[in-house]
Amino acid sequence: MTESMAGPATLTSTDPVLDGFAELVGDQDPVAVAGAKTRWDLGGTVDAEARVVEAPSGIVDYSPEEMTVVVRAGTAVGELNQALAEHGQRTALPDRGGTVGGALAVGENDLRALGRGMTRTALLQIRYVSAEGKIISSGGPTVKNVSGFDLPRLMVGSLGTLGLLAEAILRTNPVPAHRRWLMAEGADPAAVHDALLAPSAILWDGSSTWVQLEGHQPDVEAQAAILTGLGPFRPAEADPTVDPDAVPVELPPHRWSLSTAEALTLGRAGGPETGRFVAAVGLGLVFAEHPQPPRTVPAAAALVSERLKHNFDPSGRLNPGRVVGGR
Repeated sequence: MTESMAGPATLTSTDPVLDGFAELVGDQDPVAVAGAKTRWDLGGTVDAEARVVEAPSGIVDYSPEEMTVVVRAGTAVGELNQALAEHGQRTALPDRGGTVGGALAVGENDLRALGRGMTRTALLQIRYVSAEGKIISSGGPTVKNVSGFDLPRLMVGSLGTLGLLAEAILRTNPVPAHRRWLMAEGADPAAVHDALLAPSAILWDGSSTWVQLEGHQPDVEAQAAILTGLGPFRPAEADPTVDPDAVPVELPPHRWSLSTAEALTLGRAGGPETGRFVAAVGLGLVFAEHPQPPRTVPAAAALVSERLKHNFDPSGRLNPGRVVGGR
């Protein structure tokens, strides 16, 4: 297969798995792709008349020394993480019981994205089936090998409305040697964010602040020392012998997306009404007791989205009923 250096390329595939998926999608009737359906109604309900297909699954190739993995879209994120962990690596994709394709299509970040990186930047190359039933490839296994329009990042968060994801090349990152959760009552989460060099996560519920520190032991200890001047921080691991990465606070069921500044207004006069919440400081990601109210998409953004949709899917056959930015 030849990768395009200037943009997406239509592939004459020799991969029977990808060919079979493209044939399944076809080029005629409305069609939707389903993973584990953990965020199935995001952006609206898929048209009941649409055929529902499943993306292929499995890890195609993994190069620990290159820190890249080729994985089918239907692969569970948990399965991928388990395979990477055998080589001391992980990915930025959030593991909420869903698939790789679902995580990319939804575009949500892990609440520890300050340390793991963003979902959008983890994607190096994407292969998807277009509305015409063709296999399209864009990106490359290394950033320096690709120029032109960054189609992979456009596909992240597109909810499968521009193309049905089939396969991805993801960058991986090493699992740090030391991980530690600390918490304090009354600590200012914004001050914590500004004071620390590279925390993996800062969580805040309006009164308590949790911080995950990762890295080499001297670095973790140095960052922990900084925290002593910002509040009465103490160890917060639920059970580090079982899972040092486990989040030590119960998360409410609904995910919100806010600006980083808006997230710091929660629980205060004039802030959004969320009920009980846990905010990931520096990310704008919030777990709330109540669903997030519908948001108005700016007219200019809506127009761009409509034009993109028309260019990629003129007949509107891909995941009909779902709208990026809708609910």
